[in-house]
Formats: sequence, structure tokens, C-alpha cells
Amino acid sequence: MKHSCVLLIFLLMPSCLISYKFNGASIDYSKTKSISIADFPNNATLVYPPLSNSLSEGIRDIYSRQTRLQILRRGGDLELEGEITNYQLTPMAIAADSYSAETKLTLTIKVRFTNNVAPEESFEKTYSAFQTFDSSRMLNDVQEELCNTMIQEIAENIYNDTVAKW
Repeated sequence: MKHSCVLLIFLLMPSCLISYKFNGASIDYSKTKSISIADFPNNATLVYPPLSNSLSEGIRDIYSRQTRLQILRRGGDLELEGEITNYQLTPMAIAADSYSAETKLTLTIKVRFTNNVAPEESFEKTYSAFQTFDSSRMLNDVQEELCNTMIQEIAENIYNDTVAKW
């Protein structure tokens, strides 16, 4: 009898547990059904033409993969908009010959998040990511790969701040 009670408790317990998903989203889908993600224009001094589209699509991609939210261009329950404010090359480590051995590429974006369901969760924030590369390499040879890595990092940070609440 004692073992039966313990077994019964363990069988009933899962229905009382809080469910956590590995994607980290904490969205009440009964209230929040969509997110609008505007294009992020490039307002930086140094312009890499594919960057604006790649960033906008990278952000949309993380929400479409990790949530059930409908992705819209405007008018969503959640709204993301912003712009690329900085895209910059900086010489880093100096080699023995007084030339830069490494170069840092930095991407900075400004984001405005509006939560139309819970307005108190809305915010404006700047996100930045960087990658370094050997100065003996041409930027054109590494730029796409570095940008993809920085976009992924920034998209994950935006996702965490907006719906994952980490």
C-alpha cells in the first residue's frame, strides 16, 4: 500500500510541474500572437551593403525558429525596430614592425522594443558585438562570416531580452 501511494504521487506530480522549454521563450500565446520586425536601416558611416538585410532577416529567423509568433512587418503584439548605428574597423594588437596584427570589426545597433500587450516591458537599448581577424587578411575575405557571427550574437541577445526574460 505504501509503495502504491508513492507511485501514485509520482504519476500525478508531472501535471503540477511548471514547464520550461529549452528555447527559453516565456510567451503567453493566448495574449501574444504576433511580432512585427521592421527592416533595420544602415545609418553607420562605414556601409557594408548586405548588412541591413542580413541583420533584419537574422532577427526574424530566431523568432520564427524559436517561437510560434506570427512574423509581421508592422502592427504586431510585439514590435521590434531600430537601426545600425555603427560598423567600425579598429586596429588592435601591434606587431613588432609597428603595424596592426589584428583588426576588430564592431557592429552596433539601436533597438526599440514595444510590447503592446504589456507596455511596461517595452524598452530602447543598444546592442553591440565584435569579431577580430588577422590584419594580413582582407576585410572583403572575412566580412560575411564575421557579420553572420555578430548578427547571430545580437539576435540572440535581443531574443533573450524580449521574450526569454533571462
